[in-house]
Amino acid sequence: MRIDENCLGAVIKAARLKKGWTQDVLAEKAEVGIRHIMGIENEGNSPSYEVLYKLIRELNIQADDIFYPERNPSNPQFEYLVHLLRQCGDRNIRIATVLVEALLQDRE
Repeated sequence: MRIDENCLGAVIKAARLKKGWTQDVLAEKAEVGIRHIMGIENEGNSPSYEVLYKLIRELNIQADDIFYPERNPSNPQFEYLVHLLRQCGDRNIRIATVLVEALLQDRE
């Protein structure tokens, strides 16, 4: 599986800036050199699994932001809906699925 390195770099940089960290701070927390962070953020370099894991954990990045960049995680209503669905049991998930499928058919 291949990750879009340009998207990955943008996600990491955005998360780092959101925390108010410099590249130096992130490099220290991920236990890599600053040049490594610069390469990931600006040059599309791919980190190893171990480094990617540290970056995700330190920056509190949702895996979907990396593996499904086409999704819009900044939509608060969508995030709230996902939050509600995670609280549902199997029966309610099936009901919600039928409802959403019906809504999507209405669009056609």
